[in-house]
This record gives sequence, structure tokens and C-alpha cells, in this order.
Amino acid sequence: MVFSHLSVHRPHPEARDALVASMHRYGAAIADAPGLVSVHTFEDAARGTLIGLAIWESEDAFHASVGLARDAVADDPFDEWEAAPVDGYRLTEV
Repeated sequence: MVFSHLSVHRPHPEARDALVASMHRYGAAIADAPGLVSVHTFEDAARGTLIGLAIWESEDAFHASVGLARDAVADDPFDEWEAAPVDGYRLTEV
């Protein structure tokens, strides 16, 4: 069963580049993780929204490696960068 982790970010305009860099560090930290299918950073420029999407072979694979990604961005000042709370989704295929 495929498992996906999706995050919707709404950065302050001046923080966009810093948040994109953070999202890329997050993805790079898990790039070789067992069970990771792919990891992406998308932008809806018209809405000023950034989307992070990581697709895993299973939820267990996600839990086994997500700590590496979180550690890579642990010191980033998200409270300063984000204009609104992050919407996070843990999605299972139905």
C-alpha cells in the first residue's frame, strides 16, 4: 500500500526562497531512505503556496526515516517564515 506525506505551506513572500531551501534539505535528507518512492517540492505561484510531497512504499517506511528529514530542518524558523499554520496530511491509498 502506498503512503504519502503532503504538507501545504503558505510562506510570507520574503521567506519563500528560505522555505524552498528548507524543503529541499528535508527531501535531500531522506533521498536514499529505504522505502522512499519520491519526494517533491511544488509551488502554486498564483496562491503563494508551496507543497511538499513524499511518497513511500508504506507508512512503516515513512516512520522509519522521517526523523532524518525533520532533523535536517529542526533549526529552521518556521514560525517566522509561515504566514499560516502548515496543513499536513498523511495519506493512504484507497
